[in-house]
Amino acid sequence: MDDERPDVLTIGRLAHRTGLPVRTLRFWSDEGAVPPAGRSAGGYRLYDAESVARVELVRTLRELGLGLDDVCRVLGGRTTVAEVADAHVAALDAQIRSLKMSRAVLSTVAKRGSTVEETALMNRLARLSAAERTQIIDEFKEEVFGGLDDPRLRDRMSVFSVELPDDPTPEQVDAWIELAELVRDPGFRARLRTWMELNAPIPGQGRPPGASLWWARQIVQTVAEVRKGGVAPDGPAAAEVLSKLFGDADRAAVLRSLEAGIKAGAEHYRRLVARVRGQDSSPDATEELEWLARALRAADQT
Repeated sequence: MDDERPDVLTIGRLAHRTGLPVRTLRFWSDEGAVPPAGRSAGGYRLYDAESVARVELVRTLRELGLGLDDVCRVLGGRTTVAEVADAHVAALDAQIRSLKMSRAVLSTVAKRGSTVEETALMNRLARLSAAERTQIIDEFKEEVFGGLDDPRLRDRMSVFSVELPDDPTPEQVDAWIELAELVRDPGFRARLRTWMELNAPIPGQGRPPGASLWWARQIVQTVAEVRKGGVAPDGPAAAEVLSKLFGDADRAAVLRSLEAGIKAGAEHYRRLVARVRGQDSSPDATEELEWLARALRAADQT
């Protein structure tokens, strides 16, 4: 081929025309992505107008993240751009999920000021498979709720699933890490089991008076309103609130259930589950529940 013809390009002229480094074009050429159109008498690679178009296509595919092997397969007709793009989208999705998970873990580490050991544990917990996460929660539920003869409680817990989505937000990952650490804590399991047993039906007597307290959000709302109104838990107005809420129920039993739930951290557990599920959790009711416990203790002393 005559390398003096204007339509014939040396690799240097091709580099100037395309704006790419000579070393890049030489590498692509060696790999077969941009083969030379011919050789000069001295053995130098020569290219033509079609080579320019091919370089632009290779550059486009490389900028989209395709490997050179895939580029060569497309250009060689062994696969289509659509097929490679589909596979590449799936790979990018997996990479994005992994990067999001890493960002969430690092964000939690920074927020907590975690040690190396804590960071390693959080990373393992965050990257568990769906089956492994389910196993952790199922083992926790069995230890805490297993064997309790309370159909309503079983129904609540069966729909109270804890599933981290395939594409979780950083907030959901953070909540999952904290929840996984919590439910693996033997002390938390024991405290929650004690609370559950206090709420379990008594043979021949039915459910204890305080059993429904933690599921009745209207009680929390009522207490929130009276607290906002400045009602003290040890005053006469608080006694009136208790009468409206519990009537002639056994308040000592209500107090035992309430204190056990507060000690167990049931409200914190409820809110973590809601965050993992990506739900707008109701406000933290811990202060309302503690106000109610103080009011019940005060009433018991009068």
